[in-house]
Amino acid sequence: MIPAIVSLLIVVAIQMLITRLAALALSLTGMARESAMFQARSALSGVGFTTHEAETVVNHPVRRRIIMMLMLTGSISLPAVIAALGLSLFTTLQAERWWWPLLLLIFGLLALVTFGNNRRVERHLNRWLSKALAKWTNLDVRDYVSLLQLQNGFAVTEMLVDPGDWLDGKSLQDAALSHEGILVLGIQKTNGAFIGAPRAADEIHVGDTLVLYGQIDRLKELDQRGALHGDAAHREASAAQSV
Repeated sequence: MIPAIVSLLIVVAIQMLITRLAALALSLTGMARESAMFQARSALSGVGFTTHEAETVVNHPVRRRIIMMLMLTGSISLPAVIAALGLSLFTTLQAERWWWPLLLLIFGLLALVTFGNNRRVERHLNRWLSKALAKWTNLDVRDYVSLLQLQNGFAVTEMLVDPGDWLDGKSLQDAALSHEGILVLGIQKTNGAFIGAPRAADEIHVGDTLVLYGQIDRLKELDQRGALHGDAAHREASAAQSV
């Protein structure tokens, strides 16, 4: 009874570690952290969502190899998790004091989720995984989190320009996002072309995906900024940045 529950927790912990390793490897190829984690979990579980990020994975040779390994691992480990879970529940319900093993299972899963989502643990785990990737693979394992200062409220994110957005039709010079403390690192155009280190004359249009770096709150506000009150919001954000 107890060994079955412990076995299940060990299998779940290994799956979480594999997912974290794959997400880190994907992020080292240039994917955003959230997108990398989403694609890693999708591949391991075999869900296979059809999204723009999934297309960028398929078209990228390194990412494609990582996802293929995850799919293979998931096809082997997922039945093991289901079997271990079924055995744990069966043996638990057959016991006289069935609530004790059930509580152990619940608290064990909660502890794994809490441990896995802890930012401090994540930083140490990513550092260890980066060393492992540097030793056993040829991936670029530089710590982009440290290089870009992705902490204390700063992040790199992607933003899709929707109809009615304030940025639609503006050049980077007209948008002057740097006055708000936001840097445009790249522009993914609707025709598939990618503009790295865009220039001031480059224009933004509906359907473009911007790669932005800045404060998270500022990025969220920009993503929701409409054309009607966009100029006023831009002046307010610029004034706050200059203080």
